[in-house]
Amino acid sequence: KIEETIVELDIKRKESIEQDYNFVNEKFNSIYSTFLPGASAKLVTLDGKSILKGLEMKVAFNDTWKNSLSELSGGQRSLLALSFILSLLCYKPAPFYILDEIDAALDLSHTSNLGVMIKEHFPQSQFIIISLKDGMFNNANVLFQVSFMEGTSKVNRIVKELRNPNNLINRNNKDKKYF
Repeated sequence: KIEETIVELDIKRKESIEQDYNFVNEKFNSIYSTFLPGASAKLVTLDGKSILKGLEMKVAFNDTWKNSLSELSGGQRSLLALSFILSLLCYKPAPFYILDEIDAALDLSHTSNLGVMIKEHFPQSQFIIISLKDGMFNNANVLFQVSFMEGTSKVNRIVKELRNPNNLINRNNKDKKYF
């Protein structure tokens, strides 16, 4: 009876993992192709092994699959990693996330797209994102602006409804940083 139960549980576990894999894989491709129209991404098993033995990412541009992720630019790799993370977050959303400069390797348009995607796809979650780019600021509900003046840090809270472009710190002042 114990052996039958073990076999039954193994079957259920494999079915559950397969179902989870399919969900995440679908979201992964959807998110990546949203960031880069004409691109595709997928998770594939290693040389015909089972999902449990590992997965690798594959990317295609205009239906031409790349042999290696090293062929991608830094921004494309960042978008790939973000797409994977966001696809996992779609599967098991949490109420709260902290992300540090996830847009560092992205240009302004992709940073803005990332901000829009987070806002639209995760309305039930709260994100604290440290960023130095306007594309992310424009999609934030609240900005916490941090400046360093005369040896002291100062934090300003700016709510979207009250936000004015003149309130933002002058980016040319090297003593100040904003998030």
